[in-house]
Amino acid sequence: MLDAAERALPIEGDCDPRFAAVRDAFAANFRDEGDLGSAVCAIVDGRTVVDLWGGFVDAEASRPWRRDTLVNAFSVGKGILALLALACVEAGELALDAPVASLWPEFAAEGKDRLTVRALLAHRAGLPALRTPLEPDELYDWDLVCARLAAQRPWWEPDLAHGYHVNTWGFLVGEVLRRATGRPVGALLRERLAAPLDADYHWGLAAADHPRVSPSHLPELPLDADLVAMVGAARGDAEHETMIRHAYFNPRGISGFGTVNTAAWRKAVIPSTNGLGSARGIARVYQALASSGGAGGVAVSAALRAEAARVHSDGDDRVLGRPSRFGLGFQLGRPGKPFGPSAHAFGHHGYGGSLGLVDPEAGLAFGYVTNRPAVRFRTARTDRILQALYAAL
Repeated sequence: MLDAAERALPIEGDCDPRFAAVRDAFAANFRDEGDLGSAVCAIVDGRTVVDLWGGFVDAEASRPWRRDTLVNAFSVGKGILALLALACVEAGELALDAPVASLWPEFAAEGKDRLTVRALLAHRAGLPALRTPLEPDELYDWDLVCARLAAQRPWWEPDLAHGYHVNTWGFLVGEVLRRATGRPVGALLRERLAAPLDADYHWGLAAADHPRVSPSHLPELPLDADLVAMVGAARGDAEHETMIRHAYFNPRGISGFGTVNTAAWRKAVIPSTNGLGSARGIARVYQALASSGGAGGVAVSAALRAEAARVHSDGDDRVLGRPSRFGLGFQLGRPGKPFGPSAHAFGHHGYGGSLGLVDPEAGLAFGYVTNRPAVRFRTARTDRILQALYAAL
C-alpha cells in the first residue's frame, strides 16, 4: 500500500488493475530511489496495460510531469536505431553481411574495407572514439563527424574484438542507413517508425516541441575532472586511456554533460545519445518487435528478430572494461544481469536508468524514462518495476 506522501505525488495515467503492483513500484521509486520525474509504459499483446507518469520536471517541484512530456533518454536510442536498421534489412535496402564500404566507399580507409554491417551493429568496428580532437560546436556537424570516422585508423583490428561505441555508434549506423536509403536518419526515424507507430520519440526535435522537454538533471562535471579515472580507464596504457577519454568526451559535450539542456542539443541528430521521447513512445517503437506481426504496419520477420537477439559480441568489452553482450545493436542479458526476470527480453538501457525493451515470448514492449539519472545504466528503479510487471503477467 502507498503511504500518504506517495499518494500526494502527482502520478497520473492509466494502469490495468491486474498491474496495480507496477503502479506501486513506480510510486515507490520517488520515495526510495530519488526519482524526480519519470514515466513508464508497458504494452502486452498489443494492449497498453500500464501508462503512467509522475513527479516534476524541475528541481523545485513546481511543474508536474505531463502526459506529453519528453526527456532525453540517452542510449535508449541505440535500440531504436537498431530496429530502424532491421526495418531497412526487411525492406531489402540493407544487407547484414555486405561490407560497410560497399555503401560508404570512404569508409574503406585504414584497413576497414572488409568490415560488415553486421559487425558494425555488434560494436566490432574498432571506432568507439574520434582520434582527432573536435571543437565543441563540431559535435553538431553530421558530415564532419562521419567523414572523420570514415578516414581514421581504428583503435583495434575491425571485427577482432568488441567495445561499446558510446557515442560514435549512432553516427556510424546512421550514416550507413542514410547511404542505403537516401534519407537522413532523423527523417528516416519519423517516416519509418515514429509516424506509423504513433511514437513520440525524436532525433532532431522541432523547436516548437522544445517547451515539452523536461530538463535532464545531471550531476555537475568539474572542468578539471579526472575523466579517465571517472570512467575507470586508468591502467598505464596511454593509447587506451586516450581512446576512453575521447569515447566519452571528444568533444566534451558529446555524452550530454553540459549540453543536454541546450536548444542546439535538442535540434541536433546524435542517435546514440540525444533521443528525446516519452516512455509511451519508446514502448510503441518496441511493439513492432513484440510479435512477428509487428504493429502499425512496421513488422520484422521472426527469423530476423531472432537473428537480432542472437549473441554477436560477448565477453571482455574493450571500452567498458567489463563483460558485455550484444546482438545486432541490442544489449542482451547475461548471467546475473538479465533484462528483468526474463531470459528472452532484449533492448537497450540509457544512462541513469531509462530503458526500452521487448520480450517476444511474453508479447511485451516496455519503456521507462527519468529526468534524474542515477550513476549507472541499470538501476534499482527499473529492476523494481520489471519485477512487479513480470509477476503480474
